Amino acid sequence: MSNPSLLILAGDGIGPEVMSQVQRVIGWFGDNRGLNFDVSEDLVGGAAYDKHGVPLHDDTMAKAQEVDAVLLGAVGGPKYDDLDFSVKPERGLLRLRKEMDLFANLRPAQCFDALSDFSSLKTELVAGLDIMIVRELTSGVYFGEPRGIFEEGNERVGINTQRYTESEIERGARAAFDLAMKRDKRLCSMEKANVMESGILWRQVVTEVSKDYPEVELSHMYADNGAMQLVRAPKQFDVIYTDNLFGDILSDCAAMLTGSLGMLPSASLGAPMDNGRPKALYEPVHGSAPDIAGQGKANPCACVLSFAMALRYSFGEGGEADRLEAAVEKVLADGVRTGDLMQADGGTPVSTTEMGDALLAALDASL
Repeated sequence: MSNPSLLILAGDGIGPEVMSQVQRVIGWFGDNRGLNFDVSEDLVGGAAYDKHGVPLHDDTMAKAQEVDAVLLGAVGGPKYDDLDFSVKPERGLLRLRKEMDLFANLRPAQCFDALSDFSSLKTELVAGLDIMIVRELTSGVYFGEPRGIFEEGNERVGINTQRYTESEIERGARAAFDLAMKRDKRLCSMEKANVMESGILWRQVVTEVSKDYPEVELSHMYADNGAMQLVRAPKQFDVIYTDNLFGDILSDCAAMLTGSLGMLPSASLGAPMDNGRPKALYEPVHGSAPDIAGQGKANPCACVLSFAMALRYSFGEGGEADRLEAAVEKVLADGVRTGDLMQADGGTPVSTTEMGDALLAALDASL
């Protein structure tokens, strides 16, 4: 049987730095756990524009469609601010999501015990926090037509259309319910059914899908109340399923409950391929951080944890994903800190590579 395939698109800014540590981790699993991957590399974002004049070359897109999973670093930077919208680095990422039809965006908000005092909320509200937000990624107000800025009479009007089909809501709902079955079997669906027809349809479809998951406790909540509840009592949630716009907002809100974007991974999943694995792209939530790029200051943990998500959701290696997540937790508990995790009360400041060293040592200790 051939090894699972992984395409690495390190991208721009700190992307190559954090990805180099992930590649060390991938190598560790091959050397110590017999878990080998066929790894290829290519360009995306500004790096692709610099070489090809486009943020994602057609050949790279074709590779992404063929591999078992794509692991992406970050895209963008001030160097590309003046480019035409059609060739900005972010368009490469959006093309990957669109053409791979990655409709379910998984954004975990997990607070490691060692970082529980990093949150702006009280420690007791976030200690042990473990939420999964499933955001529908390919439809809704970001893609609906008509859209644009038009002239009406003597003034301009901006139009965006919130549009969802039943099937778009359903496939995301099934992904969310499947996740809930593997967790605490609780799912909260968030929309605005009180003022939006798309929200009414959303609630109807999710309720219909729930009949196929009788073990999962389903609740509904208006998205604005959901935002309030996330900062009031976040541990009441397990899995949250919501649309593209509300998911964008709520997942960023939940992310900051944990105290640092440098710790947060994500996954974007699509329909199963012939081998049964979903089309998938994994990436850290943080951006390209051009202000610290090339200085060895970047935190690789979010990218490492994105690979852990790949182990769990693409490669069926939940036990090895647990091992890697536990290694991250041990390193943090030992006080090892990149600059974004330093506080006045101490910790051991380390570089990007030294954080990678500590993670590999923790993995060694797990054997």
